[in-house]
Parts: sequence; structure tokens; C-alpha cells
Amino acid sequence: MPKPHFRTEKFAFAEGHVIVCGVDEAGRGPWAGPVYAAAAILDPKRIPKGINDSKALTHERREELYPEIIAVADFGIGFASAAEIDEINILQATYLAMNRAVMALQAVPTLALIDGNRAPKLACKTQTLIGGDAISLSIAAASIIAKVTRDRLMTDLDQLFPHYGFAKHKGYGTADHAQALKTHGPCAEHRKSFAPIRALLA
Repeated sequence: MPKPHFRTEKFAFAEGHVIVCGVDEAGRGPWAGPVYAAAAILDPKRIPKGINDSKALTHERREELYPEIIAVADFGIGFASAAEIDEINILQATYLAMNRAVMALQAVPTLALIDGNRAPKLACKTQTLIGGDAISLSIAAASIIAKVTRDRLMTDLDQLFPHYGFAKHKGYGTADHAQALKTHGPCAEHRKSFAPIRALLA
């Protein structure tokens, strides 16, 4: 499998972009919890070894890389709550989280590299990259930050809502999660606009 590289960022620098960030999200698909996004600006001289698409890494490897990345990168984290997802839909909530992540950066980027084929409107120019977390090191770093941050939150929510197994499945639609919903009904963190939850409430 090819590994993410820094060539896209270098092309952007050559075209006159001074500050380039990568943006990615975590948690679009789950039935519960917020959707998270992260933005990362890497220092080309201090890129931690082993950065990859968060989905290609084990939980343990992500947890190892997370402190290494945030020690050397300018990063921002944003999220949209389950209530916001229900209000504006998951795509718009993802864009909102991405906006919040970019706004949380210390530097103001001139270009944001976005994982996927659609980009939110940001205060800077955007460039989409399909499979970007497997191509761009900046996007891959953002994917790790977003995933680790969201996973930790879902583990914390497991303490507040112990019936659902959030620490185990992170809100995704597993058989155990479906059974817990049938037994206990949805909690405040469930996305009531998502079909399985909507069906329960009907």
C-alpha cells in the first residue's frame, strides 16, 4: 500500500500558498455522538514518522502518533453535536465541524486540503483529494487527531450512558448497539434523524 506523502503540499507551496493545512473528519457514520473534524499544519522539517490514514492504523498506533503530531503541528479541532446533526443534516454538520477546526488553528491557512470530493466553504481556498488521508500527510495527520479525539470522547460518554457500549463501538451501528437501543431506547447522544433511531421513535 502506498503511504501518504508531502508532494501535494509542496506543489501548493510552489504555487504561492504560504500555509497549507489538511482537514479530515471522524464519525460521520455512527448512530450516536458528535462528528469531529481536525485541521493540521505540519512543519516539513519535523514530520513524525509513521503518519498514515487513521483507518490503516491500529488504535494503539494512533494513540502513539497523536502526541507526536500535536507536539510539532499547528492543529485545530472542531465538532458538531448530535443535536446539530439532527438540525442541519450530517453533511452540513461535517462542514460545520471542519470550519470550526480550521478556525481553531493558530495560523491562518491560505489553502486547505480536504479529504473527499466535496469541500465546505472556508475562509481560505480549498482543494479536495479523494482518498486524501492516504495521499497527503497533512490530511492523514488530521485524520489521526480527529479519530483519537472522538474515540476518547465516546469512551467518556460510555461512563455517562453505560447501557450502549459506546467505549466499544464508538457509536457505530453494531448488533450490540442495536440490541441496546431496543432495550433502553435512545439517549441524548443519539442522532434522532438517522434511520434506525428514527424508526425506534416512530
